[in-house]
Order: sequence, then structure tokens, then C-alpha cells
Amino acid sequence: MKILATRRLPGPAWDELGDAVELLGADGLTTKRAGVEGLVVANETLGDRELDLLPDLRVVANFGVGYDRIDVAALRRRGVALTNTPGVLDAATADLAFALILAARRGVVTGDRRVRAGEWQQGWFFSGLWREVSGATLGIVGLGRIGGAVARRARGFDMRILYTKRTPLEDEPDLERRELDDLLAEADIVSLHVPRSPETERLIDARRLALLKDGATFVNTARGELVDEPALVRELASGRIDAGLDVFAAEPHVPPELFDLPNVVLTPHIGSATFTARHGMTRLVVDNLLAAAQGRPLVTPVEPR
Repeated sequence: MKILATRRLPGPAWDELGDAVELLGADGLTTKRAGVEGLVVANETLGDRELDLLPDLRVVANFGVGYDRIDVAALRRRGVALTNTPGVLDAATADLAFALILAARRGVVTGDRRVRAGEWQQGWFFSGLWREVSGATLGIVGLGRIGGAVARRARGFDMRILYTKRTPLEDEPDLERRELDDLLAEADIVSLHVPRSPETERLIDARRLALLKDGATFVNTARGELVDEPALVRELASGRIDAGLDVFAAEPHVPPELFDLPNVVLTPHIGSATFTARHGMTRLVVDNLLAAAQGRPLVTPVEPR
């Protein structure tokens, strides 16, 4: 099976594809490519324009869990299968969410900057006070795989855990279900873990951001489009809340108003950026492509919404 890829993926599993895979150049897909049956994408947009250039395409292997930048309906019209990489990046993303919580609540980045700038002087002990994570109330918006992994970490910090989910959990008595507005108003820390869809785009709008407590911490490792970004920038500029943000609405663009704010920690969409997670993601991409080439069932097919 002939395969096109937007980039080489990390990890030893990639080499198993051998000469079957061809990397697209910097210009991407610009001309019709007959005979290509597999396509590997990693956070790129894929719609009718690109699919029209691949008339023989059979399977798209997405390097990631979220596939909101892929036109699933266009794939279905063409009978093209779609796979993703669930499970293997849950721990890495949950770790980063907690890292952002700790960094924002305890002033880790601000402290680092002060030390590097030579601003650590006598009297430092009373130069700034921060908020504890232990014992705080954590609100998890979307208790799926990654949200559940965040909840497990929160238990180690003796946190009270609130969550939103369409159906209540029956086997987690220490987790308290809330409607979204109630969770936002009650939590000391809010961590966002829902997929992007038409229903969740700008889920956290200006009205809902205003529900957050003064001094609350808002963390997003899901998708930037889930939040009204200008409204979030205004809240952060006011100093009323703080935040840890790994994702943004128009990546790699980051609102420049955030750069000089001491109450926000910024990372460049690195939720899954660990050796273990990325190598595991590549393993799933390769396994799905090999299964398609050999006529076997796909390993992690995306189910219809």
C-alpha cells in the first residue's frame, strides 16, 4: 500500500513502513496523487480539497486523539476509514495539566524568572504569596480518559473533585457531578478536557468565565477553540484569575497580550510531547496502516459521531 505522510513520526515503529511511505514536501498536497491508499496527518486540516487529490485513498491515520480538523463527513462520502491514537497519550496530557496547575498556583514560572533576572534579594520570603493545590476543589470539565487521569492525580493532593459528564459515574463515590455553570462557580481550579465539536466550540464563553471565583485557576490542555479567547485574555489581564494554557485558538499564534502577564503559564501544545506518548502514538498509526494494507480490522478506528 502506498502511503503519504505530512511528516516523519517519532519512534522506531515508523521504520516498519519502509519504502511504502513518502513524505510530503513543505508545500503539502498540491497535485493529484493516484495510487495513494494511506494518508498520515498530524494536526493538519483535511477536507474536500485535499481528498479530491487522492482518488484512491482508503484510510487516514491521524497522529493524535482529536480529529476536529478532519472533515469526517467528507471521508464517509468517499468510503475512507479514519483512525486515531487513543489511550497512549492520556498519562502525558494529564501530567501536563497537573504541571500547569502547579506552575500557575505556586508561581513556578514567575519565581524562575525572578531568579534568572537576579531579583532574588533579602526579604524574598515575604515578596509574594501563592495558592496551594493540596485540599483545593478541582473541577474537571469532561471526565473521559484524560479527565479521569487528572482525577487520579488529584486524589494524591487530597483535592475535592467535581466533574461534568453526560451520564453520572456509578463507581466513583468521591467524585461529585455538577452542571457546567455550577462547577465553574464552585471550583478553585478548572481543567478542560472535552473534544472540540460544533457543540463545544466556545463552550467557555465570557458569561461562563465570569462565573469563576476570584483567584481561580483555569487550565486548558484540550483545544483553544473551546474557549472565547478574547474574553479569557480580558479576564487574565484584569488579574482576577490565573491560567495554564497549552492550546490556543489559532495555533501557533498566541495572543500577544498574554506574554507579559505574570498570572498565566504558556506552553506550545505539548500535552502529548513525551517519548512514551509520541512513540506509542506512532505505534498505533503504523499498526492501523499495516492492518489496512493486509485487509485486517483496523486497530483504533474512529466511530461515527
